[in-house]
Amino acid sequence: MTRKRADGFKRLKSVVYVLFLIGGLPVACGSPASSTPQIREQNFTQIRGEVPLVLAFGDSLTAGLGLSSSEAYPALLQERLDEAGYQMQVMNAGVSGETTAGGLRRISWVLGQNSRVQILILALGGNDGLRGLPVGQMKDNLGQMILMAQTRGVHVLLAGMKAPPNFGTVYTENFQSVFKELNEEYDVVFLPFLLDGVAGVTELNQSDGIHPNEQGAERVAAHVWPVLESMLKVVPVSAQ
Repeated sequence: MTRKRADGFKRLKSVVYVLFLIGGLPVACGSPASSTPQIREQNFTQIRGEVPLVLAFGDSLTAGLGLSSSEAYPALLQERLDEAGYQMQVMNAGVSGETTAGGLRRISWVLGQNSRVQILILALGGNDGLRGLPVGQMKDNLGQMILMAQTRGVHVLLAGMKAPPNFGTVYTENFQSVFKELNEEYDVVFLPFLLDGVAGVTELNQSDGIHPNEQGAERVAAHVWPVLESMLKVVPVSAQ
């Protein structure tokens, strides 16, 4: 193989890998239009009684791409709530391939389906970063979602994300700053990085290097749980 052909092959591999990460290939894609009925069937019909709800609203990291529904971190948070005796249910509203713009388009519908959502885990932005979408647009989308939840009396747990270095230092720094700024502007409960302790750790991720495996999802749940549990002190929910 000539050097020119080799360089071309490397570029092709890079393009395919980026498409995979951002959900451009079928294995990771998803859209609000096709996913909303699926959310309705899998979650709203399984709500237990009249218990308050925790809405886990995110992308494939929340949906549990490559895992069974019981292995995704929202289900593992449910296990912790049950073990601690809290009368609360976690609803997984993650959609693979979702950007903050997509989330903004569907969050009103999701919140409107049930008035018992007390806590929103907002875990979006990863796909914006992978696609190099404008940081200002991402901040505006997240801000509108936070405000929409807060006006309904929903407490927000904002999970921060990190962008890959592909788009330069300025972009990645501005990207991370968005979550800190939103925390200050909207007084949310802030988790700086959803994948802390998992991102970049080979044994905790699937073969794509970006989605947690079963052990990685357990680590994510362990990371989120103390923050979520601290919020239960100000939410109208009782423990057995």
